[in-house]
Amino acid sequence: MGGFDLTSFIQTVCVWALPVIFAITIHEAAHAYAARYFGDNTAYAEGRLTLNPLKHIDPFGTIALPLILLALGGFLFGWAKPVPVRFGNLRNPKRDMRWVAAAGPLSNFVQAIFWAIFMRVAFESGMGNDWMYQVARAGIMINISLMVLNLLPLPPLDGGRILVSLLPWKQAEMVARVEPYGFYILIALLATGLLGVIMSPLMAVMYGLVNMIL
Repeated sequence: MGGFDLTSFIQTVCVWALPVIFAITIHEAAHAYAARYFGDNTAYAEGRLTLNPLKHIDPFGTIALPLILLALGGFLFGWAKPVPVRFGNLRNPKRDMRWVAAAGPLSNFVQAIFWAIFMRVAFESGMGNDWMYQVARAGIMINISLMVLNLLPLPPLDGGRILVSLLPWKQAEMVARVEPYGFYILIALLATGLLGVIMSPLMAVMYGLVNMIL
């Protein structure tokens, strides 16, 4: 029975660290930018409209938990500090909520395409090596994972907020009531393995879309 391979773990961290930091930082900054664009300056006033990762990192959700899951060889899961948005400050709160929520996942999709282009250009120009390939592959994987995860229609995920913005008021209020329990539902799905079952086919579609675009 094999023990913990520290060298392999460090190599894995070196591959994933940069794509994860970019994916999370740009995701949160995109929310902050969209919120300001549609009329809410809360995130901007708190210094969250920035690409400085230190402003967005949650010590446990961004660092400790992903490291533990990497060490265990499990599904990579984590979160950043949520960007504060006062939806009442938006010019049209119910409508604009969907665009503020969608900005984060959209930024991850753009990043997945960037990493795919980076991988292709590096290898076609002869500059590619195994480490660069692994980093680019990790960049595609983490961004598609974050996009699909955040688009699940479960408040307080971005997909939940988009769903609330699209539904009539009565149904929107019913969905919004789930928000205090959303995180616990997500953890339960992760612990039972159902989260991977739900996300896998959606991620396959997104991989196919990235390939089609390229």
